[in-house]
Amino acid sequence: MSTAAEHPGNGTGLPQPAMTAEDLRAALARVAPEAVPTFDAERTAALALARDRVSSAPVRRFLRQWALYVAVERHPAQAARLRALEDRAAHVTDVDEARALAAEIGLILDKAAAESGLPHSGAE
Repeated sequence: MSTAAEHPGNGTGLPQPAMTAEDLRAALARVAPEAVPTFDAERTAALALARDRVSSAPVRRFLRQWALYVAVERHPAQAARLRALEDRAAHVTDVDEARALAAEIGLILDKAAAESGLPHSGAE
């Protein structure tokens, strides 16, 4: 698991927070405050699902998802590039261009996953 001291911030000056709901929410409030209501709603849903299933998996999935989001948003230029790539990918018709877009999106997400201490390329 990542800690704030392991990954100094770039772009925003904010280090990657530890993978706890409180630390992620505090970081999110700084880098993407418009996403805080969604974070809160998804946290409530994950906790309810965890109780219903008697499993920590929904909470772990929630924390990983938001750690990745914060890792991307800590770098404003990278976040803007990712949004542009995703928008273009939604409308592309050329297979080669789609592959190039997917590859660049993958690189951004792989970098963010590494910064947040998440398993690489779908590994558990």
